[in-house]
Amino acid sequence: MVAAITGFSSSFAIVLAGLAAVGATESQSASGLLAICVVQGLLSIVLSAVYRVPVKFAWSTPGAALLVATAGVTGRFAEAIAAFIVAATLIVLVGLWPALERLIGRIPRPVSSAMLAGILLPLCLAPVKAAVAIPLLAIPVILVWLLLYRLSPRWAVPAAIVLAGILLAVTAGDGWLAGAHLAPQLVFVAPVFDPLVVVSLAIPLFIVTMAGQNIPGAAILNNFGYRAPVRSALVSSGVMSGVGALFGGITVNFAALTQALTAGPEASPDRTKRWIAPVAAGVTYIALGMLAGVATAFVSASPPLLIEAVAGLALLSALIGAVVAAVEDAAHRLAAILTFLVTASGIVVGGVGSAFWGLLVGALVLLWLGWRRREASPRA
Repeated sequence: MVAAITGFSSSFAIVLAGLAAVGATESQSASGLLAICVVQGLLSIVLSAVYRVPVKFAWSTPGAALLVATAGVTGRFAEAIAAFIVAATLIVLVGLWPALERLIGRIPRPVSSAMLAGILLPLCLAPVKAAVAIPLLAIPVILVWLLLYRLSPRWAVPAAIVLAGILLAVTAGDGWLAGAHLAPQLVFVAPVFDPLVVVSLAIPLFIVTMAGQNIPGAAILNNFGYRAPVRSALVSSGVMSGVGALFGGITVNFAALTQALTAGPEASPDRTKRWIAPVAAGVTYIALGMLAGVATAFVSASPPLLIEAVAGLALLSALIGAVVAAVEDAAHRLAAILTFLVTASGIVVGGVGSAFWGLLVGALVLLWLGWRRREASPRA
């Protein structure tokens, strides 16, 4: 339950901000949040119970950050839905086609990490901007986050969100609930396929989901001595993500950080019983999904910069990890930093967003430098 509450409260604002950035209305955003809570809850319950392995699922937080970073690519939510479905289909194909999984694994980690860092950077700058633009709201939230990060890191972001909610209630009264659809409600969105939006969103979303969530999540399970049901997890999460996308949901994948909570000794001293933890987390996620309308009303009534600031605080650890992974290999640093710069620039060329171009530039630089080394080595 702690893992579910922590995962939900620390990043639901990022998900809602991402959905709004690609054109979702308030009711569509609430529907998307509800859909992915139900999907990841069911996946956690069923796969953990079937395999007796603590397999926990979560939404793609890097994917939600990608939506914020590519806000200019599309303002039609139906086009974003089509991109979500394509990304989910690619995840299914990875599960069914081991060769494709190996191909994805060959993308140099520094380049994929640099792309992720470039996606996260604009959001992680939001606390700095908010502290200047809305200091009375932002600075108390930042200080509470910093205090809890020192004393109890797990609760730092949830505490920051609670304080933001209190400040909102004090400054706005109860008006932020007026007119909101507080009852859980799924809203069907028919996909509209646009090739440029698919390239801009689906491919980067697929890559950050695989590189930032699925691969680390499976590795964490392996580190705790469990054999992760990778093929079943990829196929089922891809299929269910596609279904959830029709109701506004982004991709669902292996949990990464909260996976360690449900697979480690915190869940149970007896490792054969730890599968119960993600089952409980799944039930908790479904219950939290019933609050999607309230969460969406809160985010919609908040100053956008305040929500981005809270999201930035939640993503700082992910940014640190991505930057470290991007520059740890000296041979790939130039390609990684160019990938980072192009992605963080936010450029849109030919209707295609910066995440794709950053990945493409990094790949081309790697190929060029690799060719030059091969050409130079015989003469050396």
